Amino acid sequence: MTGTSDLGRALHAWRDRTKPAEAGLPDDGGRRAPGLRREELALLAGLSVDYIVRLEQGRSTNPSPQVLSALARALRLTTAEREHLFVLAGQAAPSAGQVCDHVPAGVQRLLDRLTGTPLSVYDAAWNLITWNPLWAALFGDPPPSRGFGRNAVWWSFVAPPAGYPQAVSRKTGHRAAFVSDLRAASARYPKDAGLAALIDGLRARSGDFAALWDSGVVGVHESLTKTVRHASVGELTLDCDFLAALGTDLRIMAFSAAEGSETAERLRLLDVIGVQAAADEARDPQGVKLIM
Repeated sequence: MTGTSDLGRALHAWRDRTKPAEAGLPDDGGRRAPGLRREELALLAGLSVDYIVRLEQGRSTNPSPQVLSALARALRLTTAEREHLFVLAGQAAPSAGQVCDHVPAGVQRLLDRLTGTPLSVYDAAWNLITWNPLWAALFGDPPPSRGFGRNAVWWSFVAPPAGYPQAVSRKTGHRAAFVSDLRAASARYPKDAGLAALIDGLRARSGDFAALWDSGVVGVHESLTKTVRHASVGELTLDCDFLAALGTDLRIMAFSAAEGSETAERLRLLDVIGVQAAADEARDPQGVKLIM
């Protein structure tokens, strides 16, 4: 019989086996155990340390699917291990008929190695799943995951978060690509309630989205050039490319600059400055702006 004690033991074992370097964290050498500290797992999963402690000690029950997905990504679990995590927590594992937010361990390792490139990862409905520190340093931490606050299509057609730059252009071709993506996702996941609610919300709030949806428009994502004005390092002109991971519905958005360019140097400087500066700028709506 499974229970919170089994869940706690599994989380502890997975935490112990995850090397800090695999999660993109420095290994200071002063560890009593080779794996992640609770504080590090909490940071990677976006949870409190106290909550991690309560989960491992069996004092917290019924973690939500969102929490379980965050833990699975932070611990680099395989698909089978992720399903087992849901079973241990007494939750139904996401079915094949639902939009999946799982980032396979191999894909996550590749993303972890691209530390000099701002990256963000989205599911088939363009919900933001995860991002790397340089992306956060460039754009600031995204808003809490309530409603459609972390959905890139919502940002494009309805409104980006206050003080937060758009991640994708409002140009017609790219907005059409968003509509095409959601149409394909709705055909693949017709019973996904969250996806249906997103499409209904977009149709109700955006006349542009409703018109494109009703027209049956077809669009594809192409490389873009974006110019970001950053309060700490100045203006950066970046190439934005859309990547896909075979065997998944993930969309990976990568920003890069030509080697030797002024933007490349500023991006390296931003990497040194780190996420703390970005957190300060995120509180200042004038700190980061996207030039359309």
